[in-house]
This record gives sequence, structure tokens and C-alpha cells, in this order.
Amino acid sequence: MDAGEPNNAGPEDDALAVAPPRWRAAAAAEALARSGDPGGMLRDSWYFAMPSATLARGAMWPATVAGEPLLFCRAADGVAFALRDICPHRAIPLRHGKFDGNEVECCYHGWRFNRTGACTAVPSLVEGQHLNLERINCGRYPVHEAQGCVWIFVGADADGVPPPRLPDVANGKARLVLTSDFPCNVDHAVVGLMDPAHGPFVHKSWWWRTGGTAHAKAKRFGPIEQGFAMLRHRPSSNSLAYRLLGGVPETEIAFRLPGIRTEHVVAGRHEVLSLTCVTPVDAQRTVVYQILWWTPLLLTMLKPIIAGFARAFINQDRSVVVLQQEGLAHDPPLMLVNDSDTQARWYYRLKRDWARARAEGRPFVNPVPETILRWTS
Repeated sequence: MDAGEPNNAGPEDDALAVAPPRWRAAAAAEALARSGDPGGMLRDSWYFAMPSATLARGAMWPATVAGEPLLFCRAADGVAFALRDICPHRAIPLRHGKFDGNEVECCYHGWRFNRTGACTAVPSLVEGQHLNLERINCGRYPVHEAQGCVWIFVGADADGVPPPRLPDVANGKARLVLTSDFPCNVDHAVVGLMDPAHGPFVHKSWWWRTGGTAHAKAKRFGPIEQGFAMLRHRPSSNSLAYRLLGGVPETEIAFRLPGIRTEHVVAGRHEVLSLTCVTPVDAQRTVVYQILWWTPLLLTMLKPIIAGFARAFINQDRSVVVLQQEGLAHDPPLMLVNDSDTQARWYYRLKRDWARARAEGRPFVNPVPETILRWTS
């Protein structure tokens, strides 16, 4: 079997597939040995770090992304950068020190580091003592800031890995930003959020999906850069919220590694973009960011109501994930069925193939075919 996928069944199989706990443990060990991917946290990838507005000029913001201790800073000139949040002298987190808008000073011995991570001062040195500061670096991470989002690259080399680019509607200020902690591994958060069949049960409500409205669907999917998309189509007629846009809406839902989902809705001259970013903190904790942009004035007037519905929606997903942890604690075999779980299969295979391509220094080949998937929801 191939490491990175929970089973070896392909889209052509008409039965469900089971992954024994022993095999999953072996696959995880192989993945860790091959690509340094502990706990399913993909490396050599751009992760969403925060909305740009979170990081004020002259401020520090500590965070852990994919197990990496990070310190984000915005310099006096407005440029955002990220350092490894550990002083190489005595391992004190740099976040406990000071930032003057240009350099970070460690609180323990006053060692200073610039935005490249290079050490610029060791105050304890006296005349006649020599220390090659060029050899001291706390470590830095590539940061990309665009469209109101700060992205962080976790890995060895960002060359040849383009950062995410959102539809142009995201060039304006985000209308709504929500954050939720999911107490689970990143894989379960991603698979749960992309699952198309749980809607009638988890998200049943008068304002989104009412009871008894589930019906068979067929959607065309195709590969995109580092992921796949449900190609542009008319949204389901049992989604009442879409009617607020007016006109006949069309939507495209795209997923890109490591955990970036966009839903871009166009209705006449109006647009709505929903960005969901699943960012792992460590092997058992994940942060889910939900950011929305829109052009209709009506939606701006209804923002407090929309925010309440959006929080309720993501909390429904979070509640199910919390319940899932009770069962996962016993390390049971897990099942995937066709076609509703095919996106989950693609996700695991994309992760596997991306890690292998990066480890072997070769171009990544997207394994997702263009196909039609069918399910009831």
C-alpha cells in the first residue's frame, strides 16, 4: 500500500475500504522517516498565518504553525517577517524580549537579531573578545503578504512553490474574519470540512439546509495547482443563503494543499469569496480560519446576522470533530466510500505525492483526474 492514503481503494471501487490501525501506524512511521512530516503536518508548503490586520506595525505576534515556533514581526517600514522563536544562545523564546521596529532583543542576555535572523549584537563581549556574529542566526521563515493575508512557508526552500493567489474580490478589505480551535489532527479537520455528505445531518437548519431536502448530486471536478476544484456550477437549490445574492449564482469550490479551501460565488455583477484555511498547530490541535469578502451592500447591512450564522456553521463542524475524538482514542479502522469520500482520497494522495516529489527533488505531478462525482446530500 502507498503511505499517505488511508486505504488503497480507487474511485473505481464500489465498496468501502478499511485501514487497519497497524497499517496506519506503519504508514505514519514511513511518512515521518521519508519526509519529516510528523502528525500529518505537511512541509514545504505555504500555510495561512493570520489576517494582515492582526499584525500591527512595530508589533510581535508569536504563533506555532505545523509544530514550528514562530515569531511574526512587522517592521517600522511595514514589512512583515518571521523568525524562529528561540534564541540560539540559551533557548529563551524571543517573544519575551523587545522589538524596536527593526531588531528583536532577547530578554535573557540582550542578544539582538534582525529580520533575516542574523545576530547583530552580543552585549556581554568586552574589548579583545572576538565572536563571529555572521555564524549566529536564530532562523527565519519566508513570509508572503498579499490580499490582506499573511502566509508562512514551512520547509527547506520556497523557491518554485508559489504562494496562494485568491480571486480579485479579495483585493478589498475582508468583511468578516472568524477563528476556531479544533482539538484534532489537521487531517481530520480538512477531511471533515471537505466532506460533501455530512450537510443534511450536521448542518440541518432553517437558514441553510432544511429537513427532507437532500437529493442526488453530480459535480464535475478537475485538477488545479496543488489541489482540485469542483468546477464552476450552480449551487444547490436547497441552500437558502445563496438566494440573498440575487440573480442566478454560480460557484467554484477549490482545495489546495496544505489546507486551503475557497468558494467563489458570482451572481451577475456581485461576488462572494469564502476562504477557509486549516492551519495545524501541532499533531493534536488545528486552527480553522474563515474569511469572507463580498460586494453586495445588502450583505454588509446583514453582517451581524451573517457572522452569527457563520459561527454557528463552523461550530457545528467543530462539535462533530470533538465527538469524533472519543472514537479515535481507541484507534479504530476507518472507512471511505465512493463517491462522497473521493475528495478525502485525493487529499491524502496529494499529500503523499507532494512530500515524495519534494523529498526527491523532482516536479510535482497532480494525481487528480477530471471526473464526475455523485452523492446524496
